[in-house]
Amino acid sequence: MASRGVAIVGGGIMGGDIATSFAAAGWNAFVISPSQKSRDALPGRVTRGLDRLGAQADLAASVRVYSALPQLPWDEIELVIEAVTEDLALKQRIFSELEALVRPEIALATNTSSIPVTEIGKHLRTRSRVCGAHYFMPAHIVPLVEVICAEFTDPAIAERVEAIMHATGKVPVVVKKDIPGFLANRMQHALLREAFWLLDNGIATAEGIDAAVRYGFGFRFVACGPLMQKEMSGWDTNYFAGSTIYPSLSNATTPPEMFRGMVEKGEIGMKAKKGLWSWTEEEIAREKTRFEKALHAGFEILQSERK
Repeated sequence: MASRGVAIVGGGIMGGDIATSFAAAGWNAFVISPSQKSRDALPGRVTRGLDRLGAQADLAASVRVYSALPQLPWDEIELVIEAVTEDLALKQRIFSELEALVRPEIALATNTSSIPVTEIGKHLRTRSRVCGAHYFMPAHIVPLVEVICAEFTDPAIAERVEAIMHATGKVPVVVKKDIPGFLANRMQHALLREAFWLLDNGIATAEGIDAAVRYGFGFRFVACGPLMQKEMSGWDTNYFAGSTIYPSLSNATTPPEMFRGMVEKGEIGMKAKKGLWSWTEEEIAREKTRFEKALHAGFEILQSERK
């Protein structure tokens, strides 16, 4: 597999971690970033990521970084993943450049989490090879990758990208329609909407809501998904529970006032040292370390099932 090559456009956090996941699987990863700062930081990020995955350190040499698209060895590349800032005009410009450089049979994928894939590729002549390849942070640890079909995506392209994700140790899920939020983020925001309603109406504290998820129904999600869990517990019981609960669930069509107010005040979480909680640098470092340790433990459980 060492001869297989992927081009990753964007050398930031997501691009670097995606490159790490390919390197760990034995691929050559060619990363493009116009930022000198990102290019300088990438080798260290990849080395640390490989170490956390328990992969050989020398695999870091398979990640090479460039400052411009034309510099890449395009004849060695069988997949392109764009992972730049969530800016539609920027992504459209990059895809126009890629169309002129990349062999016509090669899939062009975007890692966008919020922009419709259809909008990104709609102006291309070869738009049938455009799809989504949506990773989740941290991209080298979280197994899921959503393979999103735009309105014009050739099903064979989606199948090929799905196969590549399998080959790199990921768990791909094909999203057959290009809808807002795709699959996982839609479900996350449905939960977040209800969590903010509970918080805003004084039903529980932020700590209580998080505990209910982590130590209640969320605890089971490492073992199975929500549909399988209800298959076990019985749909009859859950139908009657839903009949009681559904009418009172939040059906707000905009983020709640509390959420908007936090953003307007700049209280956006750890990066501002203030969100629902106040943070110091030491607390941020400690919580991120705990978070990554827990992710690795969950990763090991899921990996053991796939062996």
